[in-house]
Amino acid sequence: MAQKVAVGATTTPVRVPVGNRWLQGDLGMPSKPQGLVVFAHGSGSSRHSPRNQFVARVLQQHGLSTLLIDLLTPEEETIDDRTAELRFDIEMLAGRLATIVDWLRRQGETSSLPIGFFGASTGGGAALMAAAARPHEIAAVVSRGGRPDLAGSSLPHVTAPTLLIVGGHDQPVIQMNRDAMKQMHAQVELEIVPGATHLFEEPGTLERVAALAGGWFSRYLKPAVTVIPVE
Repeated sequence: MAQKVAVGATTTPVRVPVGNRWLQGDLGMPSKPQGLVVFAHGSGSSRHSPRNQFVARVLQQHGLSTLLIDLLTPEEETIDDRTAELRFDIEMLAGRLATIVDWLRRQGETSSLPIGFFGASTGGGAALMAAAARPHEIAAVVSRGGRPDLAGSSLPHVTAPTLLIVGGHDQPVIQMNRDAMKQMHAQVELEIVPGATHLFEEPGTLERVAALAGGWFSRYLKPAVTVIPVE
């Protein structure tokens, strides 16, 4: 049974096939969504991240669908918990995001929704790399405390408007984001949240992230307008 998660929104477990295995996710659907945001979590995290779940609830209140999804299969997570070898394989994670986008396009309730990525930490790099690989599919990107530098040579090929959010006390990551901006040709903005560290655990800082993300996605995830010719 679908669980109530926000006013007018429900969440449903989904499985996205990768080869002969599955990625597990939770699809949150408000009534009449204007777009859909796919979450790319950071290293060692999952769809159960309380920070991403909080942001997802706020986005749903903005009329956006959300997909919180694990980018590793359960078998891969078992390996990664022991070796940490997969969480930094940004190219593989970006490929998983592209696979998820293709799957969403085949599902009736999400097939026509404009799609954005919300990436956290290393997931920010994977989101930007995947956005570069799907320039006609990804309408916007938001990165929270992200590592856009991990997208490497993909950065100049990102066409989606991109918002980079970094904590004011996260100095090394601030510089990484500024350096990445110099390589990007898409519209890109940097928002520094005063008083925040890397995980935005300080009071009010995650709320600020959610508000910024909600505004960005509401601005750029616009349904296609159907023009009916006049006879």
